[in-house]
Amino acid sequence: MAVVVGGSITVHVWLPEASRVLGSCMSRIFQDLSMRIDFKGRVAIVTGAGGGLGRQHALALAARGARVLVNDLGGARDGSGGSVSAAESVVAEIRAAGGEALANGASVTDWDAVQAMVKQAVDAWGRVDILVNNAGILRDKSFSKMELADFRLVMDVHLMGAVHCCKAVWPHMIEQKYGRILMTTSSSGLYGNFGQSNYGAAKLALVGLMQTLSIEGAKYDIRVNSLAPTAATRMTEDLMPPAVLEALKPEAVVPAMLALVAQDAPSRTILCAGAGSVEAAHITLTQGAWIGLDANAPERLVEQMDQVRNRDGEMVPQSGAAQGTQEVGRATRQLAGS
Repeated sequence: MAVVVGGSITVHVWLPEASRVLGSCMSRIFQDLSMRIDFKGRVAIVTGAGGGLGRQHALALAARGARVLVNDLGGARDGSGGSVSAAESVVAEIRAAGGEALANGASVTDWDAVQAMVKQAVDAWGRVDILVNNAGILRDKSFSKMELADFRLVMDVHLMGAVHCCKAVWPHMIEQKYGRILMTTSSSGLYGNFGQSNYGAAKLALVGLMQTLSIEGAKYDIRVNSLAPTAATRMTEDLMPPAVLEALKPEAVVPAMLALVAQDAPSRTILCAGAGSVEAAHITLTQGAWIGLDANAPERLVEQMDQVRNRDGEMVPQSGAAQGTQEVGRATRQLAGS
């Protein structure tokens, strides 16, 4: 007997096995469908979505049912210039594929414009469920050669831009008791990179913002995560050789984004993604050591530095209070025994 499943798979079996095999196949199909990440009914805002990684994020969210506000200033890699045409082009792609989308050309550094952007989405669709903070620029130079204006501008776009967007969507997410926010961090912020002191500082600051917003938003089911992508975008297109650019297609980062803004997403999670691989990054606290309170404490710390830095038994604190809890607890025990 030939059993056709989904019009394309033919399984040859002998009765009475036919019904069992068909049931098993259909069960797997329905299981796969039930596990599919679906954004039908959700409204997403993606900043910096006129090209590169942001464009892929917007297209992927729309392909899975989200209504997407595509934001992009349309400027150059260093933040100069601007045009809404980049956002409009992505909106046209989404609509051509049968999706719903709106274009917005606001600069995330402009608080009033960001508020108007969120209002545009709410007026059109009644809510905002997902915010992907992707807008960014580069002004790379070694720290000794960097102008303070370049440092401030990168901080303003990456950090304050995300702050503005989070602040604008926050009351809506609280009211509807649902929200998913994604920060675009970077390995340059997590681990450092020559010539990117401004960019690295901004990107690590976003992780700090994530940590606190995830705590404050938990009771409203607002989950906040961070994604460190390794991808070839317009910001990196002339910084890498062609073979590397091919391996680092921005599409390869998208699965991590979808997982981090889905209904069943974790919170306070930092994922690193690129070229088909995904890793998790953690900010940890070691067990440390007691160095005392006397005049010899500095010298004692130098002697015990290896123990202080030893990662055996390290933990990922659930909040900043964990540091004080550990230190006060150890001090209490030490002083009680002295």
